[in-house]
Amino acid sequence: MRFGPVPLSDALGATLAHSVAVAKGRLRKGRVLEQSDIDALLAAGIEEVIVARLDPGDIDENTGAARLAQALCGPGLHMSKPFTGRVNLLSDGPGVVVMDRAALEAINAVHPMITLATVPPHQQMGENGMVATIKIISYAVPAEAVETACVAAGEGALRLAPPVLRDATLIITDVPGGAGDKGRAAVEGRLKALNVELKDVTTVPHRSAPLVEAIAAAQTDLILILTASATSDINDIAPSALRQAGGEVTRFGMPVDPGNLLFLGHLGTRAVIGLPGCARSPALNGADWVLSRLVCGIPVTSADIAGMGVGGLLKEIPTRPQPRNPGKSAGGG
Repeated sequence: MRFGPVPLSDALGATLAHSVAVAKGRLRKGRVLEQSDIDALLAAGIEEVIVARLDPGDIDENTGAARLAQALCGPGLHMSKPFTGRVNLLSDGPGVVVMDRAALEAINAVHPMITLATVPPHQQMGENGMVATIKIISYAVPAEAVETACVAAGEGALRLAPPVLRDATLIITDVPGGAGDKGRAAVEGRLKALNVELKDVTTVPHRSAPLVEAIAAAQTDLILILTASATSDINDIAPSALRQAGGEVTRFGMPVDPGNLLFLGHLGTRAVIGLPGCARSPALNGADWVLSRLVCGIPVTSADIAGMGVGGLLKEIPTRPQPRNPGKSAGGG
């Protein structure tokens, strides 16, 4: 691409690099100059303009962005129309973003004028959420570079995993003077955002026997347990009750704050999440990361949870009794 000032006699068909005032308004940057534009510039007393002109083998910014977006637009995603060298990839509905990080980084290494920015891996999305933006920085880019970037994208570099679980049971344990069903609305809101029906809500005393019975009786795809008292050990009431009901605990504790006191397991083929106390608030916490992945059919292992600590220091929430920063009031779980 050639960039710089040219006399108006050479500007026809070139891309205007900077906006220019004329008698009837402004010619905006990025405009491909037509004869009427040249006439308006001459009438304004302008003899030269700064433009971008394509070299042989170049393609314009919108064409380049659209080609790369098409290569990246995996299942569950759709493209916006190209505008000023930008195309956004948007989610078709709720789900979790799945990406090949190495492939995406390879795209950004092809040419400095070809850029791709995405949300973090496994980000939960709603309908029409922006998953990625492709931007060609310059007004034109070598077609060969765009083709190389498309090849680097491969297949499946970026997609949206939709919800696959249909319904859930919430089991709440309670103690005299406890929180009762506080938190039900927050949990239901999380599930609704993922198109999961909260089919059953059961409240039982915070004791092993009734909790074992409630776990064994659950018939939904997903079982959630919210205890009156924080689960402080893998042998505490809720994890023990899951094992007594015939299930298995695969992870207790997570390096995400708020959300440390989560436990994860299964009963047969159905996932069981022991929710941390902070799940009573709608604010983001570690349980959201586990819940969204499981609902969307993405396995979550103990190693996966261990890896969530980098980036796992989440925003303070107002009810935290012991703030991370003693100089501020906060809340937690």
